[in-house]
Amino acid sequence: MMAPNVSILDNGLRVASWAMPGLETAAVALITDAGSRHERAEHNGLAHLFEHMVFKGTHRRSARAIAEEMEDVGGQLNAWTSRDSTMFHARILGRDLPLAVDLIADLVTGARFDADDMAREKEVVLQELGEARDTPDDIVFDHLQLAAFPGQGLGRSILGDEESLARIGRDDLVDWQASHYAPQRLTLVATGKVDHATLCQLAATAFPAAATGAAVAATESAVFAACLHHDSRRIEQAQLTAGWAAPSHHDPAQDAALLFTLAAGGGMSSRLFQQVREERGLAYTVSASLQPYADAGLMSVHAATDPKQAAAARDLITQVLHQTAQGLEKAELDRARAQAVAGLLMALEGAQGASDYLGRSLMVHGRFLPPAELVARIEAVTVDQARAAGAAMLAGAPARAEIGRHKPAS
Repeated sequence: MMAPNVSILDNGLRVASWAMPGLETAAVALITDAGSRHERAEHNGLAHLFEHMVFKGTHRRSARAIAEEMEDVGGQLNAWTSRDSTMFHARILGRDLPLAVDLIADLVTGARFDADDMAREKEVVLQELGEARDTPDDIVFDHLQLAAFPGQGLGRSILGDEESLARIGRDDLVDWQASHYAPQRLTLVATGKVDHATLCQLAATAFPAAATGAAVAATESAVFAACLHHDSRRIEQAQLTAGWAAPSHHDPAQDAALLFTLAAGGGMSSRLFQQVREERGLAYTVSASLQPYADAGLMSVHAATDPKQAAAARDLITQVLHQTAQGLEKAELDRARAQAVAGLLMALEGAQGASDYLGRSLMVHGRFLPPAELVARIEAVTVDQARAAGAAMLAGAPARAEIGRHKPAS
């Protein structure tokens, strides 16, 4: 695979391309490092509502025209908001790259934010929020974020709530656009069948120059807290989650923490799956995952079990994690290493996975992190380092979020 090209245009926009010979398709992504953690508490849900509202129409296109223009060429257009970023992305044939760049640029620079559209779209977001609340194995992770980072942007829901959404007005969307979507705060990425010079030309035309973006408030530093959130609604299974403070993106221990997490609960061969599900039958679902942020991280475990077995499942999960930190074996580490490397390289074989990787690499590290460099880091992790990373995360008390009619953790 060829190395990507990265340029900074005169308007400040960062443009990156990664040509993938043999492909006839391309993936285009526009990324800003602004998500729900960057909102003011009273406007929780603003980043996500902005993402929705730009699809409702621009000064050049109606909502219907946005959908039809992309689907007329067989393409796909979507977006997502996370706690630390927002991405707009398109999949198209290589020949339709000009349309994808123009359309995405039009969304984030030319949205109308019509009052009637906003009223309707707030109702749509409330429906999305209601769906999440009705899905215990979904909403329990929002509860865990709140328990781990209470009173902080990192702990608030991406969707917001009824009260915060009601407070958001058109001026708030316009201010958010000015603050976070000026060209110098954006990264445009295209992978697959793409030519870098052409991409830069298209981007320079599509994104108007701006002298400076509006001021962005400093992001509060994340502080982990071991709180408990228990929702005692009556459901068939108890949803159990626990989270421990973990390394950030830039912490040298992140790779070891990732491999520890995979060995503990990353697949069917992991200790948690084998002991909690296969040997004891205490849960149908049990897994562990690691989520790093710029200034913090969260290792979490999730299990769904019979409410009568909640205490036993909770205790066994804790026991297994500590045993893994004490006695992780080389074969387990090598298996986790293979999972991490294979997952990375398999994702990079498609234009979409490559654009996600390239965009995220530039946003997180400020540079392209060659996959070979990341693989080398993963390959270098020793058993002792993985054990130490696990022990460090487990040294503190966990945050917990649980749903169900069972006795909560003390």
